Amino acid sequence: MEQSITEIERKILDFMVHYLRSNTYQPSIREIGERFGIKSTKTVSEHLQALADKGFLERDPSRSRGVKILGVDLSAQTVSVPCYHELPQGRGGLRIEQAEMHLTLDRRLAGSKGSFFVRAKGQELASLDISEGDYLLVEPAAVGELVEGSIVVARVDGGPSFYRFSKNGKGVFLTSPEGDGSPKAIEDPEKLHLIGRVVALYRRLDGASILVSATAH
Repeated sequence: MEQSITEIERKILDFMVHYLRSNTYQPSIREIGERFGIKSTKTVSEHLQALADKGFLERDPSRSRGVKILGVDLSAQTVSVPCYHELPQGRGGLRIEQAEMHLTLDRRLAGSKGSFFVRAKGQELASLDISEGDYLLVEPAAVGELVEGSIVVARVDGGPSFYRFSKNGKGVFLTSPEGDGSPKAIEDPEKLHLIGRVVALYRRLDGASILVSATAH
């Protein structure tokens, strides 16, 4: 299969896979256009034809939803997990359209509904032997489900970040995974804006990027 693919083609393909998994049928050309702000259905059709020419799709141009995605496992035992380049620093949460790609995993490995991957940056988790470029699987969790020492993603004083979790009779405490800085004390656990806990990571041991292929479903 030809692997050269443009950024917009990859995003359209990712959207189509996610849509198919959610709805059991493909989005129409018009729905694809609305999703990416493309007003011309002809332009959308040209992108789909380019994906077909590169071996990612089979098309029936006479039908609005006449597209078959090739090389994608749509088994009920797998789930498509979004992967993000970084955590959002604004007040808005992660949105599916911001995902740089999706990875298809066995449901037993993918975490609960709402889980996502995010790339580790710099040396922020070096003490945990997590390197820049590793993908961390973050699973939604409640404070009551956390155990001492859990690595969590939480929003404290602005944007979200990684913290090590601990608690005692006075409340919960979040500290930098690297152990620097003062712990952030939160007396009322209900007020903690917890995004999730880190439960797994994906790493290429050969150092190659997992973006080597056009899409990873």
